[in-house]
Amino acid sequence: MANTIPNSPGSDTVDENPVGTSEANERIVGTVLTGEPLEPLREEASRLVPDATAGAVVTFDGIIRNHDNGHSVAELVYSAHPSAAEELSRVVAGIAAEFPDVRLWAAHRTGKLGIGELAFAVVVASAHRKEAFAACAELADRVKATVPIWKEQFLADGSAQWVGLD
Repeated sequence: MANTIPNSPGSDTVDENPVGTSEANERIVGTVLTGEPLEPLREEASRLVPDATAGAVVTFDGIIRNHDNGHSVAELVYSAHPSAAEELSRVVAGIAAEFPDVRLWAAHRTGKLGIGELAFAVVVASAHRKEAFAACAELADRVKATVPIWKEQFLADGSAQWVGLD
């Protein structure tokens, strides 16, 4: 059901956001860790994250590129620890608590992805752009730094390398 919005009834591609029911969590539209394409989910999130108070919507799309550190990349495989969905929810909840005037959604893809595919997406809405940009940047940085998702790059020369294991 990759075309359902995170945290909606009947969605089997979501972490149910088990971090509680605080006001901050009510501003979390959803978190997703899935092997399905993110594009339909992100499009739906872009419609649902802004509410009547939003004057700014900031979206970050992490897209698979064809190069990394001077190497030609053919494709990637993302692997996730079993705790990754819960950690993603915790990170999003932390950002919601730190930025009390934003609404948030974040998703990360797992499995094999080709060049040009969406691997990681964040949508943030706020009354003002400064807070929306800041929350989006902090959320993206924190997910990359703390959520246990690993990337294996398959290079055009036939070799492979793990990225971000340090």
